[in-house]
Amino acid sequence: MEVITDIASLRARLQHENSIAFVPTMGNLHAGHLSLVEIAHKQADCVVVSVFINRLQFSPHEDFDRYPRTPLDDCRLLEEKGVDVVFMPDEKILYPVPQEFQLLLPYMADTLEGACRPGFFRGVATVVLKLFNIVQPHVAVFGEKDYQQLQIIRGMVAQLNLPMQIVAGKIVRAGNGLALSSRNSYLDADACRQAGELSRQLKQIRDSIISGEQNFPLLEQQAAEELSSHGWVVDYVAVRQQDTLLPATTSDSRLVILGAAWLGGVRLIDNFLITLPPSIPSPRP
Repeated sequence: MEVITDIASLRARLQHENSIAFVPTMGNLHAGHLSLVEIAHKQADCVVVSVFINRLQFSPHEDFDRYPRTPLDDCRLLEEKGVDVVFMPDEKILYPVPQEFQLLLPYMADTLEGACRPGFFRGVATVVLKLFNIVQPHVAVFGEKDYQQLQIIRGMVAQLNLPMQIVAGKIVRAGNGLALSSRNSYLDADACRQAGELSRQLKQIRDSIISGEQNFPLLEQQAAEELSSHGWVVDYVAVRQQDTLLPATTSDSRLVILGAAWLGGVRLIDNFLITLPPSIPSPRP
């Protein structure tokens, strides 16, 4: 495994590769990240993983300075997974001058996570587009845990005609249902035990919809109230269309239930996907 820190050396290393699968990360890797690496190995001959904490996607009050940084452990895990190249640039490599050119994003970037974290997706899209331009992958692998991010990246690749495929990896969960995330390391032991409640509430919405419940606002309200009653501070619980993230209607069959909430000062997100069978029209009398 090669660890490369500059753009010219990375491009030289990759220029003769027939197929490249790319997994962008912010480091502090866990089993969820490693599952994406496993998917990448099935997609291409050469697997590249980037480790870069992107300042542009953090608001001034957020945790950029204390975000977990574990580069030695990350490299050890990636080598064990057979990764070919790790791209680990510092900030001056990716942003040698202030990043004045950024993308204008669609409505999807201003709702849910975008409403709670203004500018977040603009920062994500900017760094991902830069990394795509540097690595020139044939396939890029993203996790479904950050579902809204995944959909925005899919849209960016499609509308900018980038010559690559986006592949999604399933959410990897702890035993209590908690979606794995680097920020889970902020949770103390008691919060870890309670953290699975977010996934349980979203899963309950999923099960209710599968059972035929169609009052989506009521399901959202009940889940938010239940979380709040257990000490959570809820940013949103939402039932949306999978492709557009517009509010779901009873005629939609491809749904995603998303939630974001704070527990003990730590913000957690999660989601569940549903594909309902097509409705059968009632026979005419």
